[in-house]
Amino acid sequence: MKRMPARAALALAATALLAAAPALAQDEAATQKIDTGDTAWMLTSTALVLLMTIPGLALFYAGMVRKKNVLATMMQSFTITALVTVVWMVAGYSLAFGEGNAWIGDFSRVFLAGLGETWDKPFSLGSGDSAVATTIPESVFLMFQMTFAIITPALITGAFADRMRFSALVLFNVLWSLLVYAPVAHWVWHPNGWIFALGALDFAGGTVVHINAGVAGLVCAVVLGRRVGYGNDNMAPYNLSLAVIGAALLWVGWFGFNAGSAVGAGARAGMAMLVTQIAAAGAALAWMFAEWATKGKPSVLGVISGAVAGLVAITPASGFVLPGPALLIGVVAGLSGFWGATALKHMCGYDDSLDAFGVHGICGIVGSLMVGFLAYGPLSATAALPEGSPGNLEQFMKQAYATAAVFAFSAIGTFVLLKVTDVAVGLRVPEEEEREGLDVTQHGERIA
Repeated sequence: MKRMPARAALALAATALLAAAPALAQDEAATQKIDTGDTAWMLTSTALVLLMTIPGLALFYAGMVRKKNVLATMMQSFTITALVTVVWMVAGYSLAFGEGNAWIGDFSRVFLAGLGETWDKPFSLGSGDSAVATTIPESVFLMFQMTFAIITPALITGAFADRMRFSALVLFNVLWSLLVYAPVAHWVWHPNGWIFALGALDFAGGTVVHINAGVAGLVCAVVLGRRVGYGNDNMAPYNLSLAVIGAALLWVGWFGFNAGSAVGAGARAGMAMLVTQIAAAGAALAWMFAEWATKGKPSVLGVISGAVAGLVAITPASGFVLPGPALLIGVVAGLSGFWGATALKHMCGYDDSLDAFGVHGICGIVGSLMVGFLAYGPLSATAALPEGSPGNLEQFMKQAYATAAVFAFSAIGTFVLLKVTDVAVGLRVPEEEEREGLDVTQHGERIA
């Protein structure tokens, strides 16, 4: 066989490389593509988190108020779902997840501008060296985050149940979503955010959702004052069976909340789901036994409140801890929530109607602080940070700093917005309307 001249061989090789270049480029681009498995899980998680508000939270809260306020309480969760959806599309998402700076996003995504050009491409949060790449489209990411933006203000309504004007609810929630929730979400979850840069851990919303909403609820309870007849009238729940159904829906939906925050269908999502279940169970039992020991009987309201307390506390830690620490977090949360909803509330004298602060505020703080010591580094390890974020005193101090900052910002921001709302439309219904019930006076309807 005749040997090919060296020059001809080199020319042929060069031609082959040039011909292969487009294919190689296409292969490289193909590695940066949407993963259908991850996307399917995130679509499922998004539906689960929305389920937490409607019907989960709507039923949970409605089952704990008096008969004359059941429809109004459900109406609050339902309306907030619709209201925040539009607010998120118009400006909330842009302020929370736009590039912006360390404190707030920008207006680059107002009315979701630019989504038409990127709708079928994998989404990266942030830019440059700090960008966080995902394998899902931006439409799924922003919808998933929308469900968090929806449930956070809905949680606050538990603190002022039975006494806020519906017009005040609407105005306050628009302002609060844009001026309190969006900045905190940017601080904690955007690579440019100052809490993100600090290295504080919040996997699924301990600060952004629970401390934020819990503290806002406390401020609402104090500013609006106690319900008419508080401490004298019978304010027993109308229908605890509704609350049990709501709590069960919250528990199931929380798997989307926590495991979905892995933004993919992988091992970390699996661990987040496992520790969520364990913490919820531990907290339910801890609250139940604490109530049994102090009051003589374990109540239905107590055990379902305990489960929610555990779900709240494991939220910031769910992507960072193993099962043993998760059980510990759950037990501490159950006991802390029981104390917050009983002793603390009575000691301080405020009327947090459905214990928004007692459960979400207190247990959010518990989880945010405990992950500082209990985090297991390999769960968060990356190529850039092979040791991950292990628990130690330094991490605990970061957690404490972030917790205090969100607490203060939420308290001050909520107070200012309540005062603005009061001047604009008035905050509280008149006493005679409160006695008659919000179902009739605010919506013209009643349960037969």
